[in-house]
Amino acid sequence: MRSSKSLKKQWQRAEVKPGDTVLEDARPNDIIILVMGPPGVGKSTFINTAAGKSLTKVGHGLESCTVAMQHAIFPYPYNPSRRIVFVDTPGFDDTYQDDAEILRRIAVWLARSYNDDVKLSGIIYLHDISQPRVVGGASRKNFDMMEKLCGADASQNVILATTKWGNVKADVAARREHQLREYWKEMIDQGCELTRFTGSRESAWDIVDSTTRKPLLESLQIQNELVDLGRYIPETAAGNTLRASLKELVAAHKKTIIELRNTKENSDDVQLRLKDNEDRIRTLLDQIQTLQVPASRRILGFIGVR
Repeated sequence: MRSSKSLKKQWQRAEVKPGDTVLEDARPNDIIILVMGPPGVGKSTFINTAAGKSLTKVGHGLESCTVAMQHAIFPYPYNPSRRIVFVDTPGFDDTYQDDAEILRRIAVWLARSYNDDVKLSGIIYLHDISQPRVVGGASRKNFDMMEKLCGADASQNVILATTKWGNVKADVAARREHQLREYWKEMIDQGCELTRFTGSRESAWDIVDSTTRKPLLESLQIQNELVDLGRYIPETAAGNTLRASLKELVAAHKKTIIELRNTKENSDDVQLRLKDNEDRIRTLLDQIQTLQVPASRRILGFIGVR
């Protein structure tokens, strides 16, 4: 267990808020698995299938039901004295939560767990194979964020699992899987697995079993950054990546606004689109402001003091 001084320091860095979720009764022999992926990818479906019962609410379409960190706990079938603990995480590009808030919640859970010496068995990252854009949009953002949260050293404990194979033709899905293998090549070369969740309980347990055969993770990159290095969330690799992604979106919305203002059409539809893009920019700028490194920290970093 880390010292109370270190613990207090961590609370300041991770911006803990009332209502943040924590695993209160972690046991030394728990099999703790982080489940990640874009909204609507099937995280809750995967967890419920593995458990053989409904433990988390399932959304519809691309809507997410997970807006906070949730725990799904049940006995490990091969050894009832142990527990499987799925940590269901909210996906980025969620309908109901800003990306900056989602990052904060995930970062807080991971930092608090690290302070309590809770070790993960693995990370299961889910990708919807039925989505036509293999590496764009929400899929790209969520994968990039997972990669920055975990770090290269955790790659061997990451399982990349594709979902919703029944929603697309087999040849199309196989082609997309090949493209994903190329896109994810770096992590695969570092030891992470690429597999399929076909919807059956057997398929789910093949994935879960893969995590139990690996050594426990000592730490993830963001845990080292927040706790060991005492950084604020905006100073982490994940914080930097998200901030850059939000700035790209602002630039895209500004470009759209210019195009709409240059059009000769002045219909109600154009005005609505202008207002929508302006509102989105304001929301994104608020998130970017949340992810700014405090001026005092920038000055200290410049002179080599942390």
